[in-house]
Amino acid sequence: MPTPQEQFEAIASQLPIGRDPASVRRRLEAMEGVLERLFVIPGINRPIGLDSIVGLIPVIGDIVTASMGAWLVWEARNLGMSKFDLARMAGNIGVDTLVGAVPLVGDLFDFAFRSNTRNLKIVKRYLDKHHPSTMTVEGETVARPNSGR
Repeated sequence: MPTPQEQFEAIASQLPIGRDPASVRRRLEAMEGVLERLFVIPGINRPIGLDSIVGLIPVIGDIVTASMGAWLVWEARNLGMSKFDLARMAGNIGVDTLVGAVPLVGDLFDFAFRSNTRNLKIVKRYLDKHHPSTMTVEGETVARPNSGR
């Protein structure tokens, strides 16, 4: 099993820098992985990421993780997503940040409520509908044929 450092380096080396939807999708998937699934807790096999770990630091940790989550919303805005979807994403981050600020209860909440995973699902739904060529299945890009439009 690769070490966390090796996992991080593998993710970082594959990050695209383009503004095309496929590059944005890969960046968002990588960021969600770092924030929500970077490590697996031995014994219970539950993945956690920087959102849960950094969130343990009072106040500053919550600000840092909210900022990283806000980056996903910013990328979604650059894709041209609707204001409704952006508001849902911001709401997920807001709930995560507000409840996460409560000592102990907030840390347990961060462990269960994965705002970045929820936000990635919203972005993926948008990309699958509006940019189907970015769709991936088990790591391979899948291009849907045009539906005659």
